[in-house]
Amino acid sequence: MSLIRLLLITLLLGNAALASANTAGNTGLDNLFGSANVGSTTEFLPVHQAFRAGIVEAEDERIQLQFDIAPEYYLYRHRLKFELLGGDGQITQVKLPDGVDRTDEFFGDVEVYYNSLNVQLAVAPGSAPASQLRVEYQGCADAGLCYPPEILLLDLPSAGGTSASGSTGSAADSTAPANDSSLWLSLLLLFAAGLALTFTPCVLPMVPILTSMVLGRENIDRPRAFALSLSYVLGMALTFAAVGALIGLFGAALNIQARLQSPWVLGVFAVFFVVFAMAMFDVFNLRLPAFIRGPAENLGNRAQGGSIPGAAVMGALSSLVVSPCISAPLAGALIYISATGDAWGGALRLFALAIGMGVPLILVAMFGKTLLPRSGPWLNQVKQAFGFGLLAVAIWLLERIIPGPLSLALWAALAAGVAVQLGLFDRGPRSGIARVAQAAALLFAIYSAAALFGALAGNSDPLRPLHALANSSSAVNNSETSYFTKVTTAEGVRQQLEQARAAGRPAIVELSADWCISCKVIEREIINHPSVRAGLDGFVRVQLDVTDNTADQRAWLTEQQLFGPPAFLFLDSQGQEIPELRIQGEVPRETFIRYMNAAVEAG
Repeated sequence: MSLIRLLLITLLLGNAALASANTAGNTGLDNLFGSANVGSTTEFLPVHQAFRAGIVEAEDERIQLQFDIAPEYYLYRHRLKFELLGGDGQITQVKLPDGVDRTDEFFGDVEVYYNSLNVQLAVAPGSAPASQLRVEYQGCADAGLCYPPEILLLDLPSAGGTSASGSTGSAADSTAPANDSSLWLSLLLLFAAGLALTFTPCVLPMVPILTSMVLGRENIDRPRAFALSLSYVLGMALTFAAVGALIGLFGAALNIQARLQSPWVLGVFAVFFVVFAMAMFDVFNLRLPAFIRGPAENLGNRAQGGSIPGAAVMGALSSLVVSPCISAPLAGALIYISATGDAWGGALRLFALAIGMGVPLILVAMFGKTLLPRSGPWLNQVKQAFGFGLLAVAIWLLERIIPGPLSLALWAALAAGVAVQLGLFDRGPRSGIARVAQAAALLFAIYSAAALFGALAGNSDPLRPLHALANSSSAVNNSETSYFTKVTTAEGVRQQLEQARAAGRPAIVELSADWCISCKVIEREIINHPSVRAGLDGFVRVQLDVTDNTADQRAWLTEQQLFGPPAFLFLDSQGQEIPELRIQGEVPRETFIRYMNAAVEAG
């Protein structure tokens, strides 16, 4: 049972870590001392798919604009500019929510937006209404790609619609389901969470009693038992899905996604999750008010088991009378769904949660209660695992409003609590599974110590708590621009490549810009490294600087099917690009060297 406890806690903390990575800009489970291991095969989105803008509402004196930002992409606050076209109206005020602070060693403190951005524009109307809104913006991908500054023209309603020139859709559509892998991962995690909720001390003993009520306390065959139990579970799941959809619409109507940038809202939500966690630690019981719970229980008692409609009704009613073990995680899920403003996603997530809770009921209905594990102290440990997961979500929310080192210290404290829960200080004879749990506890303790040490040193990344302490003394302090021949036009690139072809030398073309943070990282950690310099000495080295983002530069990017810097193109001695060696975004030094050596062998 210790293994079950270990898996559950790992699942919950992994879910919180995933959410933190999506929101705070981390690209994966990096090691504690190095950079993210992002390969050159990363598939980046076109700019208008990464950042989708649409007008939510347009009035004479006010325009509301919203950006939908793809996961692991972000927009710069200081790069946002707005202008009215086609009339004499003027924008008098731009209201932007607080973003996420990022400190970059090259560009200093910047403020960025993840997931969604709501913009309020105050307008002084003139005699002629404007026909379009000109939006200028710039963003980057966490995986290490920076897009050039973009200009978007949005038609105002007076001009016949709210469609965006060059955009793929309106950001205001909150009823469409999310089309990315993160939705499927969240559905899988919520299904597993629903399954785990069954194995809590106030749910598991009720499963055989509830099964007999659903079946009408009759001896029936397995197909009938399956149909009845499935009806009960679907009734419960559809009710959960309806609640999830309503909460998603409710969150979209109040624009909670944008309001989540407010420190007050984030603080209140974090307090809620801490309260829910305390309920899972049995500090108090969290239940629905009696005036709601009582009538629902009475209706459930009058529902007739043994019939498919009756079982479905019982399932729908039971979803309204949740036990103390389910109330806290369910309330946390509802808060999360309200923050996303995604009606379809909310419905699917709660549907997956309910299906997970219903699977044991179906199995017991078909095969009997002999399948149920024995009750014991491990049930409370499952319940407490949910408490740690809720605390992790609270820390994730607070990360946006508290100093980075303080948030890292909170992660250290949470990891220490998990280590103690897994039996770090337990003594005496232990079984094999218990030894695995204690080994995991030791790993959590080591991470806790590393995170605390990193926090005291001023670090803030929970996935790389000791990153700033890594040894980078091998870098060469030379200028990348002096090592590459810098050009600013497509014609300049063609001339350099023609000279390389005439000389029979391979060539490398780098795409760079002054506003590209990842380009500075690559310059310091890759290009300036002695082993890389030694390998590139035989290449004709060309750097296209797209800082100004001219029409000529954009045309070259389109021709080469590139979205922005950083990028590297390797060409052989005949002047032909080797497409399988193309690099886009940040990559580890080892990956760059491997591609560079392959280009040398290709000649």
